[in-house]
Amino acid sequence: MDHNRIGIRRRRNSSIDPPDLKLGFCFLLLIFFFLSVVESSIHEYNNEPFTPQLNSFFFHGGSEGLYASKFLADTDRGTTLDDSQQQQKEQRPPINGKSFVRFESVTFRRTKEATERQNAMQQKTGLVEAILFEVKDRDRIGGSFVGSDALCCTPELAKDGNCKVGEVIIHRQENGEWPKRIQTFFEGQEEEAKMTPLSVEVDSTGMYYLYFMYCDPQLKGTVINGRTVWRNPEGYLPGKMGPLMTFYGFMSLAYLVLGLLWFLQFVRFWKDILQLHYYITIVIALGMCEMAFWYFEYANFNSTGARPMGITMWAVTFSAVKKTVSRLLLLVVSMGFGVVKPTLGGITSKVLLLGLVYFLASEALELVENLGNINDFSGKAKLFLVLPVALLDACFILWIFSSLSKTLEKLQMRRSMAKLELYRKFTNSLAVSVLLSVAWIGYELYFNATDPLSELWRRAWIIPAFWSVLAYLLLLVICVLWAPSQNPTRYAYSEETGDDLEEEGISLTGSVDVAVKTERKEHVFGIGGEDLEEDKRE
Repeated sequence: MDHNRIGIRRRRNSSIDPPDLKLGFCFLLLIFFFLSVVESSIHEYNNEPFTPQLNSFFFHGGSEGLYASKFLADTDRGTTLDDSQQQQKEQRPPINGKSFVRFESVTFRRTKEATERQNAMQQKTGLVEAILFEVKDRDRIGGSFVGSDALCCTPELAKDGNCKVGEVIIHRQENGEWPKRIQTFFEGQEEEAKMTPLSVEVDSTGMYYLYFMYCDPQLKGTVINGRTVWRNPEGYLPGKMGPLMTFYGFMSLAYLVLGLLWFLQFVRFWKDILQLHYYITIVIALGMCEMAFWYFEYANFNSTGARPMGITMWAVTFSAVKKTVSRLLLLVVSMGFGVVKPTLGGITSKVLLLGLVYFLASEALELVENLGNINDFSGKAKLFLVLPVALLDACFILWIFSSLSKTLEKLQMRRSMAKLELYRKFTNSLAVSVLLSVAWIGYELYFNATDPLSELWRRAWIIPAFWSVLAYLLLLVICVLWAPSQNPTRYAYSEETGDDLEEEGISLTGSVDVAVKTERKEHVFGIGGEDLEEDKRE
């Protein structure tokens, strides 16, 4: 059966029709200001409606990558359970090492009109089913195995014994328990039907989807309330997010090591520190705090199943600030700040404005991405936030390489060979990073296009991890090229005059004490005066 018939899509593209963009933003602001806890592996349902699909009505209850339980009870191994034994198994409280989906306080409420049409003496007057299945078994839901497009059983299909009228069609293998079907009945003229609290243990690793469905047209208008809790053997982190906690732990250590090495050099040559070194120190500190906050945020979420707004907001904000300051650092370095020119001059306000706009766009995108893990934000809303960040990144890249071109040209005219060599190495490193970024964006597009159902969820963590590693490597390159040394003046800005002498070091990092060559700058007619005037203007 084609998965589109039951609305299975990637979680970022919810099965429910996405809300209007303005409503999405209002919802985002309400969450930002009023929620104290952001839940991720806990899916909340608040008067959610069911969507018509073919001859059924369904609601997407959630989807997560789940790992198999680490161990099974002896009674669960190789044993076929009858209905009563299966229900007892599902109602047993889960234990550590188990993977499960737990239904808590799930309630279905139908309309008053639907209730009044029922017979008060009738025991069962409506059926809602919870269907839990692994994505690879999606073809087992519906009548495709008998050549029918129906999702709910029809009298014609029931005659052949393939299903029961009024139920969702599920084709199971012999003695198979999956896909799971959990039924909840309305009774008499009761307006609400409460689902029995239970936990469904997961014994096979895979991407699992949960749908609540009903087939009776008289139940049209029914809404769902409650929540479901999804847990992996190691904790509440969704499967695709689990490896990121370990990754952020390693990155925190990496930034810590870089920070210690930089601090030692900083203290050793503190008398010769340039202003640019303070900016690099700030970026290292921000990166260290960002990785640490993400690690603790994920660790807390993994143990409790909830994401406190405080920790999440700090992690998101540090991430946005660090991205912004890193890009500004690349930009001002490319402009020759502290090396070719003492200040940015009249363009300082433009640089700061670009940084402020990028911070706001990045903060909004990070917030949606992290809250959207569970709340399933509209794909259109997310796309609307991705585009500004992408455009601003393009502006940064164009401005950086344009500035680098001018800086290299200026250094070549002035014959500042040490500085020229330094900037050539920096330009080459930056060019390599841009090429890697373009290649990785292509891979992301391919990955998303070929995995619409998140079946490759175990590899999804690599996508965000790459950008963190790339940012770290770029920062490492800057730290090596502009490391504090006992003779930093050969890379620092100095007033240009006709007879100035410039020292050219053989070592660009200043880590080796070598002989210093000197060269008298030749003042070519017209060039010296133009450069001085250009510096004054800038």
